[in-house]
Amino acid sequence: MRRDRDWARKLLSRIREFLGVEEPEAVRRLSSLDPFKLLVATVLSQNTSDRNAIAAYEKLERRVGIAPDAILRADPVEVEDAIRIAGLYRQRAAALREIAKAVVERYGGDLRKVLRMPLEEARRELLSLPKVGYKTADIVLLFAGGQPIFPVDTHISRISRRLGLVEEGAGYEDIRRAWEELLDPREYAAAHLLLIEFGRRVCSARRPLCGECPVSDLCPSSGAARGKPSR
Repeated sequence: MRRDRDWARKLLSRIREFLGVEEPEAVRRLSSLDPFKLLVATVLSQNTSDRNAIAAYEKLERRVGIAPDAILRADPVEVEDAIRIAGLYRQRAAALREIAKAVVERYGGDLRKVLRMPLEEARRELLSLPKVGYKTADIVLLFAGGQPIFPVDTHISRISRRLGLVEEGAGYEDIRRAWEELLDPREYAAAHLLLIEFGRRVCSARRPLCGECPVSDLCPSSGAARGKPSR
């Protein structure tokens, strides 16, 4: 099965229609966030539910404030308590303090200075921050910086392998580049959010809903694509 831009366009169109997702609103909401706030939100979202991540973010905003200097001034215990619902709150609170300290020391507390750099330079700077990995850096670059880069999370990794877009052992950068070759950069933000929602609701890690999947004929992992009854 050839995977080109037409294939990707068909795939995303069917998923969008099936889920009834309106990405532009979510894209605008994320893109409107201050880059440091988006960085904090991404750290809080790791390995927890959206509901808990949002609750932790909102409580941190109310009680401490989401800015580098505010986090550094706050009692560490207060930061921990504010984000407790997200889980791993001691580790996350320590990470937020380390990140805030680095942003203040390197950029005067203004992460927007990084986002004005060329893409590769900005990416290296973000990746050099404590506890910041590829996905977190790329989310900030895409949504807060408007940079042409496609972030990859666990849902997108799983979907990419099941679709046969990449080999089973492909790493983050392989998956990122594969999607970037298939999509117009203007589609990156919406496609990123759409695929994550698809991974949560249909192409889940356990018991994917292949029998209901709108792209089963495009997917070599589906029973329908193999000429067998879909699951």
